[in-house]
Amino acid sequence: MPALQDNYMYLLIDTVSNEAAVVDPVDPASVVQRVYEENVLLTTVLTTHHHWDHAGGNVELVAKMKGNKLTVVGGDERVDAVSKIISDGDELKLGSLTVRSLHTPCHTTGHICYYVTGPNAKHPIVFTGDTLFIAGCGRFFEGTPEMMNTALNEKLASLPDDTQVFCGHEYTLTNLKFALTVEPQNRDIIKKLQDSTDTRVNSLPTVPSTIGEEKKTNPFMRVTENSVQLYAKTENVIKTMAYIRKQKDSFKA
Repeated sequence: MPALQDNYMYLLIDTVSNEAAVVDPVDPASVVQRVYEENVLLTTVLTTHHHWDHAGGNVELVAKMKGNKLTVVGGDERVDAVSKIISDGDELKLGSLTVRSLHTPCHTTGHICYYVTGPNAKHPIVFTGDTLFIAGCGRFFEGTPEMMNTALNEKLASLPDDTQVFCGHEYTLTNLKFALTVEPQNRDIIKKLQDSTDTRVNSLPTVPSTIGEEKKTNPFMRVTENSVQLYAKTENVIKTMAYIRKQKDSFKA
């Protein structure tokens, strides 16, 4: 569900129980409308982090859904209306679905990604908020290059390659254009940029990606590759992460 200028919210529905959770509901009115249209029981709010464009609708949504007592999940007390603070590896049940929290501090210290599996799911999925974007990552507002490297290249990279990635913003074209400056000969990036440009021309979302695709096209998940280290002029993984983040911060597509 698109929101604001370039945000994405998501309604996660367990088709077995008809129970649902919403991810980062910054536009509560459209969430409520969608819940009624889908005729599902909304029980849970999954908040990736406390920034207003992700958590800013929590209080209003809880008020609008007062007939349902919503559990608002988040990684720290800064999340608006939070009623359940979770840690790395904690699991929640949403009907037949299992939602596992992945603590990925850096963009914020309390950032949580939500990894979802279920017996009837074709693929596992992960909601990555502002940690992992398609072909990019979030700014290091409250963390370090070491922390982002751990989040992306240890925690998220360990998920199955077919895990579908649903991120918090539509930044894909700019991210891929930057990725191409890092690796101008990367055929996977060239093709993904072409495909994503066609997608956006038709006003369609570029999500989801997959973990496997990100390993091929996302420079922040390729910091061990010679081509990326050549761009950063260092063979040190952490210095490479820091350098490409600094370059991306000032990049103009």
